[in-house]
Amino acid sequence: MTGEDPGPLVRLFGLTGGRARPQGEAFDLVAIVTTAHDAPEPGDLMPEHRAVLSLCRRPTPVADVAAHLRLPLNITRVILGDLRRDGLIGIERPRPAAQTIDQRIYREVLDGLRSL
Repeated sequence: MTGEDPGPLVRLFGLTGGRARPQGEAFDLVAIVTTAHDAPEPGDLMPEHRAVLSLCRRPTPVADVAAHLRLPLNITRVILGDLRRDGLIGIERPRPAAQTIDQRIYREVLDGLRSL
C-alpha cells in the first residue's frame, strides 16, 4: 500500500491542524466575510486561504465560501477563523431586516399614516 494517496481526511486534517472548530467568536452560515483592505497577504498561505482572500474581496456569506472551496463547513469555518485571527478578513453577522430599511421609507410610511 506504499505510495497511495492518503485521502481527503488527511488533507483536511492538514488544512486545520486537526482542529474542528474555529477560534474566537462563533459565526453562522449567513455571516458575511470580507477581505481586509489594509492587510497585506502573507506569502506563506495555503491555496485555500488565498482563494478565500480573493473571493471575499466582495462581501460573501460563509456558506458561499464553503461552496466555492468545496470543503465541509466546519473546515471552512476553521480556515476563516484563522484568517480573521490574522487580521486578513472580517466576519460580520448580517443585520436584521428591520435595520436594513432606509429611514426614507419610515418617513414615507409616517407621512402616509398622517394623511389618513
